[in-house]
This record gives sequence, C-alpha cells and structure tokens, in this order.
Amino acid sequence: MTSYDVIIIGSGPGGYIAAVRCGQLGLKTAIIEKYPTLGGTCLNVGCIPSKAVLESTELYQKATHQFAEHGIDADNLRADLPRMMARKDQVVKKVCDGVVFLMKKNKVDILHGVASFVDATTVQVAPVGGGAGEAQQLTAKNIIIATGSKPSTLPFITLDKERIITSTEALALRELPKHLIIVGGGVIGLELGSVYARLGSKVSVVEYTDAIIPTMDRTMGKELLRSLKKQGLEFYLSHRVTAVERTGDTVTLTAQGGPSAELKLEGDYCLVSVGRRPYTEGLNLAAAGVELDEKGRVKVNEDLQTSVPGIWAIGDVVRGAMLAHKASDEGVYVAELIAGKAPEVNYLLIPGVVYTWPEVASVGYTEEQLKEQGKAYKVGTFPYSASGRALAGADTEGLVKVLTDAQTDEILGVHMIGARTADIIAEAVGIMHFRGAAEDVGLMSHAHPTYAEAFKEACLNAAGIGALNM
Repeated sequence: MTSYDVIIIGSGPGGYIAAVRCGQLGLKTAIIEKYPTLGGTCLNVGCIPSKAVLESTELYQKATHQFAEHGIDADNLRADLPRMMARKDQVVKKVCDGVVFLMKKNKVDILHGVASFVDATTVQVAPVGGGAGEAQQLTAKNIIIATGSKPSTLPFITLDKERIITSTEALALRELPKHLIIVGGGVIGLELGSVYARLGSKVSVVEYTDAIIPTMDRTMGKELLRSLKKQGLEFYLSHRVTAVERTGDTVTLTAQGGPSAELKLEGDYCLVSVGRRPYTEGLNLAAAGVELDEKGRVKVNEDLQTSVPGIWAIGDVVRGAMLAHKASDEGVYVAELIAGKAPEVNYLLIPGVVYTWPEVASVGYTEEQLKEQGKAYKVGTFPYSASGRALAGADTEGLVKVLTDAQTDEILGVHMIGARTADIIAEAVGIMHFRGAAEDVGLMSHAHPTYAEAFKEACLNAAGIGALNM
C-alpha cells in the first residue's frame, strides 16, 4: 500500500490546482481521475470547450453583421460546424495536456481509475467499468474530495443525450439544430443558445422565473435580455415546463405560463440547462464517515474540512457557487492549510461571468441584496455608448453599474455588461479586496481609450462626479 501526504479525488480545476499547490509545498501527492484525461468538466466538457466555440461563433457573427460597418466586404461566408468542433477539441487537448505537464513538474502521481473510500485514511482505486487490471489501495493523512458536479434535470424529463441533451452533448453536435429549445435561462443555457443562434439556428429559451440570469443583478438580466432578443433568441419567461417528449427527430416541450396559458414548442433538439448537482456516486463516503447535507453536498466547515478530520472537500461538491475559479481558490486554500499556512478565500469577491456577447460580469452584492439588507447605498453607472473605445470598436451595447456604501463610499458591488467585461471585472475584484472606495478608482489613471475607463467613469458617477471622458 502506497502512502501519501495528500490524496486528491478528481482532477478538475479544484483538484488539479490543489495538487499543484501541494506539490509546490513539498507534500507527497497523488491525484485520482476516472476519465482518460485530466481537467474534469471544466476543461473537457465545460468552460474551455464552450469558450472555444463561443469565440468561433462570435467571429462569425461579427463577420456577417459588423464587418461591413468597418468597411470590410466578406461575401459568401459560411460556418463549418464540424471544423469549429474540431478546433474546439484541439484546444481542449492542449489545455488538458498542460495539466499533465503541471502534474509531472510538481511530482504529483497520476492514477486513473474509480476511487472509493475503504476507511477514513484509505482509498481504493479500481479499473473503470470493471476493466482489466487490479484494484490498488492508497493511504494518506489528508484526502481531498474534488469530484465536481453533473448536469441536473427535471424529474419528468428523460435525457436521451441524442435529442434531449445536456451541455456536454451540446458542445459536441456535428449538425446545426434547426430549432434548439432550451430549458433554463441561466448562464450555461444562454451561452450555448448564443452559439447556435449565431450560426442560424432558431433558439427558444423557456425560463421558470421572470428574468434571465436570475441570480445576478436584475439590471444585467434586463440588458442582456434586450441584447439577445436583438440577436434573434426568443424567450418565454415565467413558464413552468411540464413535459419534454421525443418522437423520432422531433422534440416537443410543453409549459404552463399561467392558469390558462399553455405553451407548446417543437424543435429538433432540447437542451436541458437547469443547473448542476454535486457528484459523489461510488465514493463510498459512509465507509469514511463523511456526511452529506440535504442537497447531496459534502458537509464541510469554514475550513472546508468534512465531518472527519483529515478529509476535505472543495468545488462543486460543497456549498457555494459552482464556478471553476471558486474551486481553484478552495484547492489552494486546503493545500495551504494542510501545509500549516494561513490562507484566505473571500466568497463575496468571487466574480461571476456570462460569456455571451455582450459579456456580463459581476462581483459583490447585487442591488437587490442591498435593498433586502436595508443598506444605504449609492449607484453609479456609465453606458458603453459614451465610451470612445466602444464607439471605435462598434461595441456600444452595455453599461457598468457600481454600488457603494452611502456613508463611506466603499465599493459594495460591481456589475457590468458589455465588451470585455469578463476581463475588466478583475480590476473591481482587486479594488474591493482592499476595501477601496469609488473615489479611489476615480484617482487611478486608466489608459485612454479603453473599455476599462467605463469602470472608472461609473465610480466617478457613484462618487457624485460627472463624466470626465469619452
């Protein structure tokens, strides 16, 4: 039986980052992954492949709708979906290969197989699907559960993964849907809906609540809804899906929009995008004494330790936002705790991003949350239509919204929709990490012309100063 300082189960952004940090800190580390490649959902069938196809289709959208405005004639354009998907696969391979390189560089042992607990300090690694080879056992003082999540569905929907699909299958289609129906108006559904709408598919989004991206600041949802409608997506808000059925190559969705308002949609594909659930199947957690909560998540304390000392859990399998960078932050946190350091994760300052076009990015409190808390606050905004850089780039849709403490001017929340907000939000995170004020941002020099100036101008507006620049 091989002994380690740390065993990590799962090689997604939580697991592999934890492994890298453990290796850097001199801990003897092993990582266990049941799939042939490392990287988990994010790298293989989530964040990375979705951004690859979003980028490809964004370029196509600009070529077909905006190039002429720039004086560029691009006649007879066509989109080649199989080639886009092939490029996406190449990107995924490069990134996953990079993770293997990081494991080797930091002397982390890689084991492929299905992990399960034998007891609180022992993990068995068995061949996937009962394949050839013998099971082996490893022991460690510390074990990190980083098994991530799987797509959720509704009880009455059967996912056949052919016509009624999840995001995994939507990122591997080799034919363009004629009519893609999406159940759920959250981040994943809107990103993938954007991909296929840009390529010419009819896209219909059915959402249970009265807004898209309902967990984000409502202003962002309203702005994004307006923009996506202009791009051709159609929305049915406040509709409760009651059935999704397949007959041959046709999928029929039925939803209730009110006491007497029934909706029926027919398409050739239905993407079920109603969130994700923690994945703990097969881990045999009971053998280690690890407890789950009422939502099937691994119970952890503030230090991400489970009910069993020495067993930790991070990422989508525990409470909190299901975000790759949140999992990575937690991976570093646990690795450093094990090594005796004093790390920190500020959950309020973990940004969220929607990679549609325009992009949406958010950090801190929403305006709705501040109202609920009874907090006195100020609002500063700046529209992209007044940005010189946005005008030059023909990307004038969007705005930046800054929420500040009415007494201290401390920035409490930043919400952006527009070009490159996925990158600009990092400045807001940095300022808020040091509890900066809107006036502080106003005093900082920003290169001109840039999209980031919109953040500075919104901060000036929140501080009661009028716009200074275009």
